[in-house]
Amino acid sequence: MSGGQGLGIVPAPGARLGVGQVARLWWPLAASWMMMGLEGPAITAVVARLADPEIHLAAYGGLVFPLALFIEAPIIMLLAASTALSRDYASYRRLRKYTHVLSGSLTVGHVLLAFTPLYFLVARGAIGVPEEIVDPGRLGLMIMLPWTWSIGYRRFNQGLLIRCGRSVSVGIGTAVRLAANFGTLAVGFRLGLPGIVVAAMATAVGVMSEATFVGLRVRPLLRRGFPEYSDTPPLELRSFLRFYIPLSLTPLIFLLSRPVGSAAISRMPEALDALAVWPVLTGLVFLVRSVGMAYNEVMVAMLDRGGTWWALRRFAGLLACLSGALLLALALSPLGRLWMERVSGLAPRLAALGERALIFAVLLPVLTVVQNWLQGIVLYSRKTRAITEAVALFFAVNGALLVGGVVWGAESGLFVALVAMTAGEIARTSWLAWRTRGTRAQLRARDA
Repeated sequence: MSGGQGLGIVPAPGARLGVGQVARLWWPLAASWMMMGLEGPAITAVVARLADPEIHLAAYGGLVFPLALFIEAPIIMLLAASTALSRDYASYRRLRKYTHVLSGSLTVGHVLLAFTPLYFLVARGAIGVPEEIVDPGRLGLMIMLPWTWSIGYRRFNQGLLIRCGRSVSVGIGTAVRLAANFGTLAVGFRLGLPGIVVAAMATAVGVMSEATFVGLRVRPLLRRGFPEYSDTPPLELRSFLRFYIPLSLTPLIFLLSRPVGSAAISRMPEALDALAVWPVLTGLVFLVRSVGMAYNEVMVAMLDRGGTWWALRRFAGLLACLSGALLLALALSPLGRLWMERVSGLAPRLAALGERALIFAVLLPVLTVVQNWLQGIVLYSRKTRAITEAVALFFAVNGALLVGGVVWGAESGLFVALVAMTAGEIARTSWLAWRTRGTRAQLRARDA
């Protein structure tokens, strides 16, 4: 039961895959990512309409969400690992055990950060956020406690669904998550709860709901037709760690840039305004980038079959052009300002700040598609260290420019952070392109 067979996307022997067949696997995953992308704008739109919006937006976007993402970073790549390694029920059981051990360990780390004095050392000392958001940020981080374990369980089981050609179930699960988000936001808004409470509760309830749905959807696969063992060597801890450790370091390094970015923005002019606009701006950019983030799993599921190379490359090029054009249109038209002021609920001066900054993000959707295309090639080759190297380069370039912005001290951190992020992503993409040049030549020759 290989990935894609359930959707009928595997080409016949000697036949080439068509772009339309790639789209059939991609669109449910893209819809899932886009629905996830709606979560952030929905949260910020509600928080912006509650009491003290600048404080609570800054607490959520500049402190709570970056820290929560950093804590869960080592389990993010469980989706790719499960898609690639869940070949049979024996491997699935091993991966499930590793998932729970890792998720439980990271949850202990979340407890230590949110419920002990370590929080104040990080918030005030390491990140240096404005004092007004320290206490709301701690409350939000406490509410977010179930987040990490839910994410790990969800992504692990999503990988099995994708491998078995059930990517539509992934999209439905995200719809469940979004419905839970919206329901929690509506209740919180109706009760007039503090913005940070509403935001954190919506985020946690949404991901727990999705994890529950996905867990239920994999059960029929395990009961029907999933082989007990495959003809490949059984998955052992050593082979799993050799495959997964470079992958787990990738989001860890990458997401470390989120609190580092918050720390840098906090030390540049207009810190509170910039931190308040940051989650709205990054939420909009993420929504556009999300269509490219789904492409990594498409590559993993399809690239190891002959006749797929040319269609996968053509579709990636088309997707990169369309997503980049969309964000450029938002940046150069009144639509960007309309989104930030009318949809997201920012005050006019904050919406104007976000509108000016959006132009600095226009390359990010293009780079996202290309990166996920290249990362799929790396996963095909099983030489996953290249992904870690690329993200480390991103972190170095991004961090150097952020430090330069702090030293310069003449511009809002919002602009500096987006320029630093774009430069880092260019460096990351370039390194992946260089490291995959041999594998790409082999794939071209295979499907020539």
